[in-house]
Amino acid sequence: MTTGGVIPDRALELDILSGLGPGGVLAGVDEVGRGSLAGPVSVGIALVDADVGQAPDGLRDSKRMTPAARERMAPKVRSWALDVAVGHAGPDVVDGRGGIAALRWAALGDALDRLRGPLPDAVLLDGRHNWWADGSLFDLDSALPHIPVHMRVRADASCSAVAAASVVAKVERDAMMVALDERHPGYDWARNKGYASPAHIRGLARLGPSAHHRTSWHLPGVTQGEAT
Repeated sequence: MTTGGVIPDRALELDILSGLGPGGVLAGVDEVGRGSLAGPVSVGIALVDADVGQAPDGLRDSKRMTPAARERMAPKVRSWALDVAVGHAGPDVVDGRGGIAALRWAALGDALDRLRGPLPDAVLLDGRHNWWADGSLFDLDSALPHIPVHMRVRADASCSAVAAASVVAKVERDAMMVALDERHPGYDWARNKGYASPAHIRGLARLGPSAHHRTSWHLPGVTQGEAT
């Protein structure tokens, strides 16, 4: 079951799609793991058009769903949307390029490559910062396609396509962190998914950072200069 909150709907995405003309396709996009101490940043993309119908009952922003509810919802989302993909950028990309460039890296080099068919005609992005288009002369190899981007604060809570992207990205990244916990025990990643928690910080203090930590960050529990 979900934990309540706003119910996402299709109002905004249908309004955007109406301006794209017949056959227009919109990509709902959301990111997961941006504030994590370890593991990848992940970008989910869910493609919809005007004809996919209402989203599955129970779909919410992934943060307002229990882990079990997200697991049940992910296959329903994949059946509902035209296509769904998740891309990842590891901590080496975050450390070497920065968090925003890592989001573009995950979207371009992984998620978009996994989509079937042509690129979407527009993007609906959660938040205020248009990281999709925020490139630079030093970041050309992760520049995303020039597609019109529509921004909406809390789109993951109010827009079905973005909520769908948030769910599949969260489920896939969580599974990666559970698998990493088995190979690198001691940080409690199966529970905290790489985010700061007392157990994670104790693990950092005892074991130091792993190869999956973002060592360019000031990691709690790690003596300055210890992360290499």
